[in-house]
Amino acid sequence: MRFLVDAQLPRRLVYLLQQAGHDAVHTLDLPGGNRTTDGEINQIAAREQRAIMTKDADFVNSFIISRRPETLLLISTGNITNADLEALLVAALPTIQAAFQTHDYVELSRTALIVHT
Repeated sequence: MRFLVDAQLPRRLVYLLQQAGHDAVHTLDLPGGNRTTDGEINQIAAREQRAIMTKDADFVNSFIISRRPETLLLISTGNITNADLEALLVAALPTIQAAFQTHDYVELSRTALIVHT
């Protein structure tokens, strides 16, 4: 899978995704860095066929209203250490990838993977 990791998530997630065989970039890797607008992030994700991984509710609203981004992974863990988030994501990756085979909006919480229809 191809991911674009949003600014409020640690860059280390990119390396974990890459180690698991995924193509991932962080907003820090974009020309505008973490100042890249949500609209620009949506355009890049669409052009490069990337799922946006974010904690930002603005992307959820945009997805619900206009189906942009086309593929969304919402991280809804609340306050969590980076180490705990990394462990949670690594454990959930196979299920996340399977969910994206048939759905475009998946949410990872501390206790569940929610597949939105």
